Amino acid sequence: MPLVMGVDSSTQSTKVEIRDAHTGRLVASGSAAHPATSPPRSEQSPAAWWVALQKAIRIAGRRARLTEVVAVSVAAQQHGMVVLDDKGRVIRSAKLWNDTESAPDASALVEKLGAGKWAAACGSVPTASFTITKLAWLKRAEPESFARVARVMLPHDWLTMRLCGEFVTDRGDASGTGYWSPKEGRYREDLLAPIDSSRDWNAMFPLVRASTEAAGIIQSKAARDLGLHSDVIVGPGTGDYMAGALGIALDDDSVAVSIGTSGTVYAVSPHAVADATGAVAGFADASGAFLPLVCTLNAARVTDTVAHLINVDQKTLNRIALKVPYGAGGVVMVPYFDGERTPNLPDATGILSGLRTSTTSGQIARAAFEGVACSMLDCLDLLGRNGIAMEGWRIVLLGGGGRSPAYQRIIADLSGRTVVIPKGEEHVAAGACVQAAAVLSNRPPREIARSWKLGSGKTIEPDAAVDRASIRAAYSAAVRRAI
Repeated sequence: MPLVMGVDSSTQSTKVEIRDAHTGRLVASGSAAHPATSPPRSEQSPAAWWVALQKAIRIAGRRARLTEVVAVSVAAQQHGMVVLDDKGRVIRSAKLWNDTESAPDASALVEKLGAGKWAAACGSVPTASFTITKLAWLKRAEPESFARVARVMLPHDWLTMRLCGEFVTDRGDASGTGYWSPKEGRYREDLLAPIDSSRDWNAMFPLVRASTEAAGIIQSKAARDLGLHSDVIVGPGTGDYMAGALGIALDDDSVAVSIGTSGTVYAVSPHAVADATGAVAGFADASGAFLPLVCTLNAARVTDTVAHLINVDQKTLNRIALKVPYGAGGVVMVPYFDGERTPNLPDATGILSGLRTSTTSGQIARAAFEGVACSMLDCLDLLGRNGIAMEGWRIVLLGGGGRSPAYQRIIADLSGRTVVIPKGEEHVAAGACVQAAAVLSNRPPREIARSWKLGSGKTIEPDAAVDRASIRAAYSAAVRRAI
């Protein structure tokens, strides 16, 4: 039975799934932790990712015949910076997406060109997450290291190169660098000129492969290290959100809402998006289309904090919140506990308004869930204002919040949309399996994701009797007062 392997190399760990190449049936999985990071300096040695990959594959190999794996693809955390010298050696630890030491460099780059021109050039307005700002930081903070740089790559590019020896990437992950244009499908050297105009930047970046184009064949040493057969095909890989979209079969009938530590809303689009405000990141996807995405700083940790404040566990928080009618008795929470990036209010704090002597803990719990839900739906509206037509689309609810009964019900009712809770939890690794199968069969990855029935699961239908307009209006009024 031919098998495909998908890898999710995230900030915290490496997760591996092995699936039947034809049916998509999950055969085995494994995971291994990465070294912890502590922003504002968030760095990891790429060698640690390889060690974790070996451990995760060994665990998966307890339930699957690794010699039956015929294709593998790697998805990984976006935006990070891995730099190599002219001998192919890693110069320094990789700077990760959540390393914010390049914040001053991001501001300087945006100021030089202007937010609107950045969005038009590369689909996004760079923040400290983006690779281009980390290159600017390297030039400023470690000029000796910068002078040695011969190759610049993303975390998934380094793992792909370690597997097959080829210096390649894909359009999805490349679109989060700040120097590759999703609309034009090319690197924009002019965007790097303010950092160093003397470099031949194009020679330093990986070749961008198509979604069904192989990166290469596994190297013999990598095959031995991982216990795989010597002729395994290696896919081009992609970023974690791009793989996650494949892992839930995201298509032109659904929009993803992920409620984790932070919140994200994203959808597949046939056209490139360029939002001059910077709220929407105009990424490419891993199928040949585009993946506009909006991110919030606050999401599930808001309700985690409220549970702690009123001294209940999450199960109780959900139960007491669902017992309270919509509107929470006039209590409204603005969930900007740690500042916010959408809207861009870095110094904001959370606000709880409408309190009375009769206010109950259940109303406070309800207000917390409704506040986060309204924040996420504001992000969905931003996609709509940027040309993403979502009439009649369902919401695929992901993240820790996707398993919360209160979030499930409140998101459905306040959006007026069907909410789907997809089966499984490792959607990024599943999406990497999809890409591996697409390369193996030369079929469109979204076609494979649909045939595997990824993204199917429990559905929640909205209650048409809920006055969602008044609830969202009360939330918007509270936000205006907060600003």
